[in-house]
Amino acid sequence: MLLAADISYLRAYMLYIGLGCCSTSLPTGLTTYLASINTIYFHTQVWSFNKCGYSFLGEQSAFTFQGASDFVDPDFVTRTAETVPVVLNWVIGSGTCKDYKNTSDYYCQENSVCMDFEGGNGGYRCSCKNGYQGNPYLSPGCHDIDECADPNTNPCNGTCTNLPGSYKCSCPHGYQGDGRRYGSGCTPRNSKSPALKLSLGMGIGFLSILIAMGWLYFSHQRRKVIKMREKFFLKNGGMLLKQQISSDDFGGAANKIFTTEELEKATKNFSKSMILGRGGFGTVYKGILPDGTIVAIKKSKVMDEGQIEQFINEVVILTQINHRNVVKLLGCCLETQVPLLVYECVSNGTLYHHIHANEGKAWLSLDNRLRIAVESAGALAYLHSAAAKPIIHRDVKSANILLDENMVTKISDFGASRLVPLDQTQVTTMVQGTIGYLDPEYFHTSQLTDKSDVYSFGVVLLELLTGKKPLCMERSQAERSLATYFLVSLKTNNLFQILDPRVVREGSLDQLQAIASLVKRCLNMNGYDRPTMKEVAMELEGLRKYTKQPWVNQHGPEAVHEGEYSDLYNVSINPYTDSIESSSLFNSGQVRSLYPVDEPR
Repeated sequence: MLLAADISYLRAYMLYIGLGCCSTSLPTGLTTYLASINTIYFHTQVWSFNKCGYSFLGEQSAFTFQGASDFVDPDFVTRTAETVPVVLNWVIGSGTCKDYKNTSDYYCQENSVCMDFEGGNGGYRCSCKNGYQGNPYLSPGCHDIDECADPNTNPCNGTCTNLPGSYKCSCPHGYQGDGRRYGSGCTPRNSKSPALKLSLGMGIGFLSILIAMGWLYFSHQRRKVIKMREKFFLKNGGMLLKQQISSDDFGGAANKIFTTEELEKATKNFSKSMILGRGGFGTVYKGILPDGTIVAIKKSKVMDEGQIEQFINEVVILTQINHRNVVKLLGCCLETQVPLLVYECVSNGTLYHHIHANEGKAWLSLDNRLRIAVESAGALAYLHSAAAKPIIHRDVKSANILLDENMVTKISDFGASRLVPLDQTQVTTMVQGTIGYLDPEYFHTSQLTDKSDVYSFGVVLLELLTGKKPLCMERSQAERSLATYFLVSLKTNNLFQILDPRVVREGSLDQLQAIASLVKRCLNMNGYDRPTMKEVAMELEGLRKYTKQPWVNQHGPEAVHEGEYSDLYNVSINPYTDSIESSSLFNSGQVRSLYPVDEPR
């Protein structure tokens, strides 16, 4: 007998010779089978009773050759066809399960698994998962086998519970064991020491209840804290801040978003001992970050919706500023009831304190005063003309000018600042600022321009020259407003009576008169006639290098005792210089005399 088969495109020929019957097994992966029967002597040497030959496929274990009886059996063909099955070793496709997984050619249904065919030309098969039965190729796929349904095949000798694809054995009350028929089964429990077992069970149960209650409580508290922080984030303008930062107009972003836990740890839970100072918009705390960096954390007061906009405004503005004389913003936190800003710590306090505290005047030579004025004016000029968008500070005052350990000037507190569109020179806004520093033109018209900062800076320059507070209710009516008092003294040629004695000793006549003239122009009632901050900075730089005339009375160098200065944030701000919005003070007429109608000339 010749058997030809095509296996993986390789055709093999096998010759089987024998008398009666011969058989062979087919190799795995066979796709084509061709059988032909021939005799060597052209049927001349065959049994006379049966000259026919048969070839058939069948399952090997289903057919056994019976010898001569099979040859003489007239029903051999019929009997063989009915009793010997043909088993085809078939697969789907020629790829793997992965190849067909998400295609229309994937036929494995619910609760079935796909298996790759490892021989031949590839392909895959489907089979039901363990604990399931049915046709894995037809919808709805394989169904769960209820192992507990048939008492004869029930795997449990206790209580049997059917599960999807599995089952569970358990013992009834009073018995113990795994409940399996071929396992430890179920045996009666030992009834000794029932009181001990009851006590132990109750104790374990009570402890479990306590643990569960504690877990539920802390989980509830944690969810409550998370929801509250989300609420505070929205309340404190988190979405507004995201919109501002993500817009084309604002390219910067805070360096870091701090968590509440980080700032609480840095400030010892906002301890009073860590307070550096209080201002018009909130409280400043000293903080120490895990890496040892000392920062100043500004905690705003409880705010309404208008104040939220101010806070977000300060964040957005500071992220766009990069100047050595402007305080640097390190990050922010919006998860608390009141928003927090994290700044670099400027450790040597405010210019206000150095001018008006006795221990701060020792180092305040005229040159140092002019240097501070030059640095401050340069920073404001940068805000007005060199920033991405012009920025008007709107609350320039000595309490918002900080000094670091090297006495370098840092402009701070941008809570009231405003961005000015590039195509505008002024904005209409609610009057906001500090009494004594506030531009009278802005106060009367609500038209905010960069010249409003020029007026306020002129008052700061007056503080440096005179050592006097901008507004003091303890002085006489004529001297109460420093700006008005200066303009009147200048008009009556009494300038040197109001200047600080040290300034008079160290400055020349021409130099002091030039500075006074600059201050006068800054305090002009008409903002148009005031110089720009860039012009002020350039003029002050020139005056700082001014050469004294030989006739001026020269004094030997005074001993400068810098001493140990306490952290100057902790000096409370004068109540008459707190930042305000349009308040009853303006409407009541209490400050009307601060700004004369006609400027002395």
